[in-house]
Formats: sequence, structure tokens, C-alpha cells
Amino acid sequence: HGTGRVLFRNTRAAVQGFPERKLHQYPLPCPVEYLELPVGEHADLYPEVSFQSQSDASQEERWWRFDPRVEWLIDTLKMLKRVKVLVICAHAETAMDLEDALRVRSGIPATVFHEGMNILERDRAAAYFADEEFGAQVLICSEIGSEGRNFQFSHHLVLFDLPSHPDLLEQRIGRLDRIGQKHTIELHVPFLETSPQARLFQWYHEALNAFLNTCPTGNALQHQFGPRLLPLLESGDDDEWQSLIDEARSERERLESELHTGRDRLLELNSGGAGEGEALVEDILEQDDQFSLPIYMETLFDAFGIDSEDHSENALILKPSEKMLDASFPLGDDEGVTITYDRNQALSREDMQFITWEHPMVQGGMDLVLSGSMGNTAVALIKNKALKPGTVLLELIYVSEVVAPRSLQLGRYLPPAALRCLLDANGNDLSSRVSFNTLNDQLESVPRASANKFIQAQRDQLTPRINAGEEKITPKHAERVAEAQRRLAADTEEELARLTALQAVNPTVRDSELVALRAQREQGLAMLEKAALRLEAIRVLVAG
Repeated sequence: HGTGRVLFRNTRAAVQGFPERKLHQYPLPCPVEYLELPVGEHADLYPEVSFQSQSDASQEERWWRFDPRVEWLIDTLKMLKRVKVLVICAHAETAMDLEDALRVRSGIPATVFHEGMNILERDRAAAYFADEEFGAQVLICSEIGSEGRNFQFSHHLVLFDLPSHPDLLEQRIGRLDRIGQKHTIELHVPFLETSPQARLFQWYHEALNAFLNTCPTGNALQHQFGPRLLPLLESGDDDEWQSLIDEARSERERLESELHTGRDRLLELNSGGAGEGEALVEDILEQDDQFSLPIYMETLFDAFGIDSEDHSENALILKPSEKMLDASFPLGDDEGVTITYDRNQALSREDMQFITWEHPMVQGGMDLVLSGSMGNTAVALIKNKALKPGTVLLELIYVSEVVAPRSLQLGRYLPPAALRCLLDANGNDLSSRVSFNTLNDQLESVPRASANKFIQAQRDQLTPRINAGEEKITPKHAERVAEAQRRLAADTEEELARLTALQAVNPTVRDSELVALRAQREQGLAMLEKAALRLEAIRVLVAG
């Protein structure tokens, strides 16, 4: 019992949104060239690698000229036409050879993705594959090269060979099988008959059921049966092999039953948030549909000299211009980046950055605005018949904030907030009657030279009004601080009561935890007492 002492576990079966899987198996005749290879696990599971590494293998004797899997792959791609297909194989050499084979034998547009490529090259390959209009139909990945990449805009996966561990198989399928995948995953598995490949396919399919479902017991079964599995893959009596399959299947079913009965359904239901998750998703989707962020970012890009041009639907290319105002703007890449405000597009295009209010580019740009002098002072002409020409209004923006160690998490109680004050000539605060947006609709810009002359002439009259503005805004600030202190004290008291009750039944709750919590409360209250107002911006408005 207690915070951090309970494991909340969700299983895939309890989470909605995952696609179904459909298996297509293609047994193919094993070529004579492979039958002549030395016996061994590596040679048998990946014969193309062993064949090509032979010293007497010439350029004309490339393995892909006789391997039936290559001919099958070409026919399959032609049948699928422009459908995006992901091909995964164990080794980078195989991936590069397959790209050569498709180019020489079929002319099918393909790109390769392996661990020998740098990040930029991989991003370009992924973008070329993702391009619907001019991109490659097929992306050929090596085992290591595809780690951490998701291509869920595709739903056809070709397992050109099979990995030696079930976790690697699940990792391969996981490139496409993710929440948000809209189609059934089509798994295409070619293998050579009467070879270790055929037996490994049978092991994964019949013993582990790893193609059609996730296999949480795969690692345990591999450890348990691995010493018997490997020799039988290379050679062995058929009855002995079938006995191993049956035994492993029974053990898998037993382990899965243990996992299922070990679930705590109450914890699973509670960890779902009792409907809170759905409400949060709806709020996020509603925010995604708003245009305030794209409008703000276009203004920000213009202000800092960032060029933006259309990339495709819902996507932009950002590049620094010759008039870039601040080289520290967090663009992410001096050569430019591609961004999108569309969540679904970002999920399927890893070469695009998904821009939200929490994105480092947005946060960094806002920090540059707040920490610099840009926009801190302004002069504008206000067109309002109710105001006598020459009337001067003073708009002041203060920030109410607390500076404290991050460990106290005082931002939960007193987040930085802008407090606005709009003073007329008599010192009256009009902010409650005239909103910021209403005021903006009535403003016109003033030439910089004219603005400077006006400020110089009015400096003596404006300074006292600025000081008066802080007096007007201080009560609002004090009210925020008092509310923050009240909430902090209440939350701490509730937590102290919980830990005290928990300590009575759980000796692992130490007295030092209670002492530390009380000390944190006192320190937090003291820091909130020191919360201050900071004048952030001044705007002088002249009626005309």
C-alpha cells in the first residue's frame, strides 16, 4: 500500500485501438546453391549471407539472381502496385542487396534503411518512403537499422527472413502494429522448404503463436527450449521436432493462463482513469482543431525572420532567412526542418516535427520573446469616437510569479500569469471593461520616428502613471498568492493525514518522510510569500 508501492499493469487485451493481424505464408523451393553450403545455424537461417561471403562468389553469381524469395518479392510488389510495403531482414548486407535486385530486375522504386546510415540519411530514406506521390513503394530495413522507427502508414510487412529470437520478431511487427494503425496488418512470410527457415516459421507460428498475437511468453520459452531448439532447426527427426512443438505449445498456454489469472482487474479498471482518459483525449483533439497555434507561430516566424513554405498538405518547411533576427531561435537544424500541426500526419511521418504548445520550438520561441526586449514597449493609435483626440491610455502587463527550487513544484499552485492594467488620464483602471482583444481591434500602427518623439515629449507624465499601475495591480497579485498558499497547505495536510494513516499499517513509511513533507510545506509557504510582480510590457495608446 502507498504511493509508489503498487504496480499498475495494463495488458494489450485491456487497451483498445490495436489492429488485427493476418498471416500469409509462402513456402518456396530451396535452391541447390544453398544446399551445398556448410551446415551451421548462420548459414541455414540466412543462407544468402553465407553464400555471398564465399571467396569464390563472383559479381555475376549474386545470391539474388537465384533465390526464389527475390522473384516472389518482385511479383508481390507488382501485385500490390503502389501500396506501401515494408521489408525487414536480419542483415544490412541483405537489405542493400535486395535494393540492387529490385532496381536491376524490376525497376520498382525502393529505398534502404540500415545501421550503416547516419541519422540524416535514415530520415531522408523514411521521408522518401512516406511520400505518397513520388516516394518509394518499398522500404527495405535491416534488423538494427529499423529499431525505434514506426511506419504505421503502411500495413503490409514482408519478413524476408526470420530473426532468431521471438522478441525481435515482435519488434519487427511492432513497426506497423501500433495504436492508431487503421488497417489489418498483412504479414507476408516467404521461407525455403525443407530448411531451418521452415522449421523456425513453424516454431513461431505453431508453438509460440507469435505472428497472429503478441507473445509475452516468448522470452521465457526461448530460454526453456532454446538448447533443444537450435540443433533441431538444423537437422533432426520429424517426430522429435513435432514433440518439441507440442510441448512448447502446452507450456505457452500454461504461462499465458498464469499471466491472465495474475491480472488484477480492479487495478486495470482504475488505471484507466474511470473515463478521465477519454475526456482528456477529447480535450486534446479539440485543441488540435484550433487555429490559434498556427496563427501564433506564423507571427513568431515573421518576427524572427524564419522563412516558411508549403511542403505538402498540413506541412511546412522552415528555414532561416538572411534577415533572421536571433541565431539562437530553436529551429532544431540550421538547414531547416519540416513541421506539421496535424497529429495523424506526424504519427506516420517521423521526418516531420509535430508542433504543439509544448514543443521545444514553441516553448523556446516564447522564451526568447519573454526574455528579450521584442514587443516590451509599443505605441499605437486608437480609433474610438468615445475618446477625445489626444487622450493617452496606458496599458501595462505585469507577470505574477514565484521563483523557487523546482523540487517544491510551486508552479502547481502559482503558475506565472499575466495581470493587465489599462489606465486612463485620471488613473482609473479600465481593464475590466475593455478586453485586450476588443482594444486590439481599434488600434493602428504608428511610424517608429513619430512614436519615439511622442514618448520623449510625454516621459514626465507617463512615469508616475506607470508607478500607479503597480498599486492598482497589487491586490490581484496578493489574492493569487493567498489562494496558492491555501491550496498548498490543504494539499500538504491531506498528504500528511494519508501517510500518517498508512504508517499505522505499513512500517516502511518512515517518520523522516513526514518530517520532510512538513519542512517542504513550510519552505513552500515562505517562497510563495516572496512571490513578486514583474513589469513585462508597456503600451501607450493615443486617441486620434
